[in-house]
Amino acid sequence: MQSYVGHLLVAAPPLIDPHFWRTVVLMIQHDEDATAGVVLNRPTLERVEDHLDAWARLVPEPGLVHYGGPVEPQVAIAIVSGDEGEPTGLPGVSLGDLSEERVPSGGQARIYAGYSGWGEGQLEAEIREGSWYVVPASPSDPFDPPEEQWVRVLRRQRGYLALVSTFPDDVNLN
Repeated sequence: MQSYVGHLLVAAPPLIDPHFWRTVVLMIQHDEDATAGVVLNRPTLERVEDHLDAWARLVPEPGLVHYGGPVEPQVAIAIVSGDEGEPTGLPGVSLGDLSEERVPSGGQARIYAGYSGWGEGQLEAEIREGSWYVVPASPSDPFDPPEEQWVRVLRRQRGYLALVSTFPDDVNLN
């Protein structure tokens, strides 16, 4: 089984599920036990300081919690710069430990509510049917501004995927 950990799943234009339309998902686990990632480009209106005040200083402005996906929305996940936590497959990026409230001394963090998960074989089937593009991730991706991230990630790819970045939101308005 190919592991997608440390890669991005970029939603293909035909993927119209409201949870994943035009999303960029950082894959953080993909093995026989589970397949999970966090949506990088969906900020919520919730402020980190209202839930995890000690972590708020590490979160880029405007300091919002991000929607990680529809699975277990009550679970918070921290993605942090540095190697102090569990590896994510990206150099210099790790999972922060919110349960012990050990706030890293420096760097950046993003806090996600929930995660995106797939059952056995489900992700591979969705990739085969063309719902997702699998592309390399950059260590800056989890901390980049979420606005237009779908376009930016596709634009840095070669060939066809760079062209997909110009796909209109609504082809009926083209």
